Amino acid sequence: MIVNCCLYLTETLFTQEHIVQTGCGSVSVIVYGDQDKPALVTYPDLALNHMSCFQGLFFCPEAASLLLHNFCIYHISPPGHELGAAAICHDNPVPSVDDLADQILDVLNYFRLDAVMCIGVTAGAYILTLFAIKYRERVLGLILVSPLCKAPSWTEWLCNKVMSNLLYFYGMCGLVKECLLYRYFSKEVRGYAEVPESDIVQACRRLLDERQSINVLRFLQAIDRRPDITEGLKTLKCRTLIFVGENSPYHSEALHMTGKLDRRYSALVEVQACGSMVTEEQPHAMLIPVEYFLIGYGLYRPSQINGSPRSPLSPSCIAPELLSPESMGLKLKPIKTRLSTKR
Repeated sequence: MIVNCCLYLTETLFTQEHIVQTGCGSVSVIVYGDQDKPALVTYPDLALNHMSCFQGLFFCPEAASLLLHNFCIYHISPPGHELGAAAICHDNPVPSVDDLADQILDVLNYFRLDAVMCIGVTAGAYILTLFAIKYRERVLGLILVSPLCKAPSWTEWLCNKVMSNLLYFYGMCGLVKECLLYRYFSKEVRGYAEVPESDIVQACRRLLDERQSINVLRFLQAIDRRPDITEGLKTLKCRTLIFVGENSPYHSEALHMTGKLDRRYSALVEVQACGSMVTEEQPHAMLIPVEYFLIGYGLYRPSQINGSPRSPLSPSCIAPELLSPESMGLKLKPIKTRLSTKR
């Protein structure tokens, strides 16, 4: 088991960064794995990149065996969010969310990719969903983590304005980082008086120090001006798997989005005691649902690795609509996603 896991993790070392010129500036794409395999595109949340948003998921040995066995990974960073990025010139126009979605099309065309699987987190989930609405034939499936689909609420708008002003005048200061960590993580891992911050929060805090504040501000402004895409969800033809932490600030948004999608092709997983960034806080909670989701596409774990992925989701906290045969293309007993309060 250890040898097999090491082989899959070693495969991630064969990576290359590409700077792709698009119709709205350049974008960094980190490519992991064999480019002859089907493509899996990722897009992170605000102020994050693949290292700070997807490392927890892709460094799980079980996830490595499942995802790297089946896919070549294309990590797209929002403009100026890649490792070592320079500050973007103030004179450059701020891209719209449509511009960011169109950049994904340019990336797919650059690598000569046809239809792709997508994983996005919060703001990144919005961009990928918008891309899927605009270019339906280019998306095989969506795996969305704490996604957005509506225009900002008054609460989010106010929080974004505060962060925008702080970023503009003070850069990536302590208060901005606290706002972002609240956006990403549950209180249990952020810590409080008697409990210290967890290692993942401390690591994320350090990575946030590396972001150029002007670049984060530009992505924040784009997301803050996003339109409501609820109506467009009805046009989606691909299967969609949604994860959301029960303690995420965007929990109600994920429920709203799930309710607007075609129930035959969508499923919701609510992760207990977790914030928005399930990929980092509880990545093992994603493994079993993702594995079942991919089975609907004829994709499986390699036969060398035995046993099922570990997951904190127990059979007692799962609701009937998750991964039904109709939605996931499976001949399996339906799994639940919610703990019922009724007896």
